[in-house]
Amino acid sequence: MSRRRHRSRNANHERWLVSYADFITLLFAFFVVLFSSSQVDARKIGKLAMSIQVAFQELGVFPASTTQIPMDAREPLPFSTVQAIENAKHATELGRLSSPATDSLSSVADEENISTLQNELEQALKHEIAVRSVALHRETEGLVISLREFGFFDSGSAELKPSAMPALDRIASILSIRVCHVRIEGHTDNVPIHTSVMTSNWELSTARSTELVRLLIQRYNFAPDRLSAAGYAEYHPIASNDTPQGRAQNRRVDLVVLSGHTLVIVSNTPLNSKPSAAVR
Repeated sequence: MSRRRHRSRNANHERWLVSYADFITLLFAFFVVLFSSSQVDARKIGKLAMSIQVAFQELGVFPASTTQIPMDAREPLPFSTVQAIENAKHATELGRLSSPATDSLSSVADEENISTLQNELEQALKHEIAVRSVALHRETEGLVISLREFGFFDSGSAELKPSAMPALDRIASILSIRVCHVRIEGHTDNVPIHTSVMTSNWELSTARSTELVRLLIQRYNFAPDRLSAAGYAEYHPIASNDTPQGRAQNRRVDLVVLSGHTLVIVSNTPLNSKPSAAVR
């Protein structure tokens, strides 16, 4: 009986000695890593540190709940708070996060370009703004050039008036030398329309916006991928429909120069505003 007990005690002692030896080895390796951190690549250090920490967990040196998961498990880095900041920088370099400084600079440049564009349009459209056939205003999406119906379209028609073409020439000449995207929106008041050509406000608002897209592409050589068109009918008023003045403001086509795109001038070549054979 005593021999069995003695053997059991020796076996337990041996198992304890093995675990203790593993612990000492790992602890020694950990301090070696810390000592050589200034001479070894930081990513390799991170991988070694992770392996050591996982081994410590298996030995029960500290609970697994204290482990901080790195941002990218495929490219582990050390677990310290300082290294977490480095992880964020590393992810930014890989394009998974946007750099706040870069975004801020981009926003400032975009704001300056939009302001410059607005000033140029205000100078070029002084007469139309004075008679209120054109209005300019800013929205979160960008700069809105609002063309009022009475200055550009006959009632119920999607065809631009010949007298409106000089103003459109000036608008297009300013936009054409910039890299920008433009969304063209047709709007009406809430009075239902029904003619032999247009059967609804939806049809009229859509036809006007697509007609303007056609002119920008064919007459002014805009790239089609810069443009989009939408018809909103009476559902986005900018004034009350209870008065004739309000309804007149709601009957419009808006050119929305979208922010978030480069608005730099790409050419100083004057735009050829002569209509092609396909445009009448």
